[in-house]
Amino acid sequence: MNEWIAALGGRQVAEDRVEFDQAAPGAPVPARLALEDTVMIPLVHLGVLDVAGPDAEKFLQGQTSAQVTLADGEFAPLTCFCTPKGRMLANAQLWRVAPEHYRLAMHRSLVGPLVDLLKKFAAFYRVELSVRDDLALLGLIGREAAALAEVRFDIIPPKTWHQAGDADIQVLAHPGPRPRLLTCLPAEQATEAWQRLAEHATPVGNAVWRLHDIQAGLAWLDASQGDTYLPQMINWEALGGISFKKGCYTGQEVVARAHFRGQVKKRLVRAQLDGSLLPELGSTIRDAEDKSCGEVLAAELDAYGEAEVLAVMSTKEPLLPLRVAGQKLKLLKLPYPIERLDPEALAAK
Repeated sequence: MNEWIAALGGRQVAEDRVEFDQAAPGAPVPARLALEDTVMIPLVHLGVLDVAGPDAEKFLQGQTSAQVTLADGEFAPLTCFCTPKGRMLANAQLWRVAPEHYRLAMHRSLVGPLVDLLKKFAAFYRVELSVRDDLALLGLIGREAAALAEVRFDIIPPKTWHQAGDADIQVLAHPGPRPRLLTCLPAEQATEAWQRLAEHATPVGNAVWRLHDIQAGLAWLDASQGDTYLPQMINWEALGGISFKKGCYTGQEVVARAHFRGQVKKRLVRAQLDGSLLPELGSTIRDAEDKSCGEVLAAELDAYGEAEVLAVMSTKEPLLPLRVAGQKLKLLKLPYPIERLDPEALAAK
């Protein structure tokens, strides 16, 4: 865990999970604080990879589902990296830090494997891959998130899936039930930034950010889930994470065929359990006949102590009731339609 997080009271409970002890007895649970106030979060589950050099744009264009030219310093698209069979190895957010310098944020467990893969192709380009352990990612959620970012970083927050800032500090807006901002800054500045933010925001663990991802219908794969799903199985095209207007990239033919022929037999769904037991990732969802119909992709406790999940399930109508880990599962509505959203249109909004 980063030293600055420990110095400010953070407690590592897993490799990619940090908690903060709430000071006052009877204080609201962290997830509820995000509904009622403004919270700040160390996003320790995310890692950063930089791709820089004269051929950076050309290199990424051949590897990723994003139309890289759209990452122009304002729009910061979702993207993914696939196998030749179209299965995702990693999904990420892409933004441009400076000319010939791009940045990717993804689950930290995927950064190393992705670098190992990309190095095989990078040798043919004037490009450098850099794992940026010297950067910190901070999250802000709540009604004052935008105002705090503007005052503390002197950056006017952008609209969703866009970026603002400069080569040192970038602020990116993410969707969710409350205003949500991700800030990327040098780790050496994180302590001071955290202390300044703490004057008006409450520190909480990164489970709260992950809960808001679930509520936004946004799944971030980890190393255990790589090479398993087509991008459409986590609704990536409905979130603007696939350009169907760009040229070839690894896996493009399979991804395009699945889209145009309607061959996606599994989809990401949002659901709530009737208890507070968090199912393990990969837990099987079973229907009324005890047949497997899906698996859990992400799970966190909500503001009322109930488990909310993202799951990949068969597109066939399930036989109710559904159960997972001994608990009933109720399907919830996603906050977006399951239809193609071209990143080209999203960038123009």
